[in-house]
Amino acid sequence: MKTIDIACVIDDDKIYTLLLSQQMKVINFCETLLTFHTGKEALDYLKPIMASPELLPEVILLDLNMPVMDGWQFLDEFVQTKPAKKITIYIVSSSIDVADHIKAAAYKEVSHFYVKPITRENLTDILEVL
Repeated sequence: MKTIDIACVIDDDKIYTLLLSQQMKVINFCETLLTFHTGKEALDYLKPIMASPELLPEVILLDLNMPVMDGWQFLDEFVQTKPAKKITIYIVSSSIDVADHIKAAAYKEVSHFYVKPITRENLTDILEVL
C-alpha cells in the first residue's frame, strides 16, 4: 500500500484531529501531516505555494462546519486556484444532510464524502485509490 507524502486535515475539532493523526500514524498514511483549524488558515498556507508541487498535499480531508471560513467557502476559493499538482479532496463531516452530499458531489475536486468519524478502513481505502 502506498504512503502519501503530504496530507492535509482542515477541521476545527482539535481532539478529532489529534485522534485522526494517531490513526494515520498507525497505518503509515502519510510522511507529513498539515493540520488547519479553519479554511482560511489552510488557504493562507496553500495559496502562496500553489506553484510548488513538492510542497502541496496530495490529499485534503475537509470538514464542512468550521468557524471563520467553513468547508464550502474553502472549496469555493480553492477551485479558483491552479495547483501545480492534483490534490484530491475528501469531505469528512458530521453532516448527514442529503443536501450536503449532493452539493459536495457537484465539485469535481471532491472525491468522496465520509461521515465522521472517519475509520482506519476509510483511510486505507483512500490509500488504495490514490
